[in-house]
Amino acid sequence: MMAGVAEKPAPAIVALLVEDDQKLAALTAEYLKGHGVEVLVCGDGASALQEARRTRFDVVLLDLMLPGRSGLQVCRELRERSDVPILVLTARGEEADRVLGLELGADDYLTKPFSPRELLARIQAQGRRARGQAGPSARPIAVGELLLDPPALRATLGGRELLLTAYEFHLLRALAERAGHVVSRERLLELVRGSAEEAFDRSIDVHISRLRAKLGDDPKRPRILKTVRGAGYQLVPTPGR
Repeated sequence: MMAGVAEKPAPAIVALLVEDDQKLAALTAEYLKGHGVEVLVCGDGASALQEARRTRFDVVLLDLMLPGRSGLQVCRELRERSDVPILVLTARGEEADRVLGLELGADDYLTKPFSPRELLARIQAQGRRARGQAGPSARPIAVGELLLDPPALRATLGGRELLLTAYEFHLLRALAERAGHVVSRERLLELVRGSAEEAFDRSIDVHISRLRAKLGDDPKRPRILKTVRGAGYQLVPTPGR
């Protein structure tokens, strides 16, 4: 860096917090703002969707139990129009609710009561991924017909653009960088989330299923993204047509 020229600070992460518990929302927003995250709070799904149309957020923190339009409905509608990272916050501990949120397009989840420090860490990770700042390399990755452009978080297959969320892109990238090799679920969690603490959770399975659908892969007989029973997942290089 040239002498006398200050390094430009990274822009603040901008988060939309959708939470109807006013006390929890205020405490959460206060903590996040104290750690450099700009937060806009909405108490219901309808107003959250309106704000999401007006403003480009780096991450949406979405409670499932909302008045009127449910958090799951909001998640579905957000994902239909945007690839913004969605982090579900829920008091529901059942696996089925978490999996349903992921199937509808959420990138991650955190069960209440949660640690504000862990929430901040996950927000920062999602923000970096959304801005293309995660990962060691920005070079294009080509695996047969699949082409990944890390800085733009853009992927194409046979010239067709794949509409991926930031989480899906980085999961596909982790597999593409190890194409032809089997990658365990635990290793994928470490590469994409940065922790293997939930290695036996079904979240990776759900994201893999979503990726297969977007790749146009047959879930019963996948040719691109294969499951190696008891070992993990493998991205198979496919020859160009």
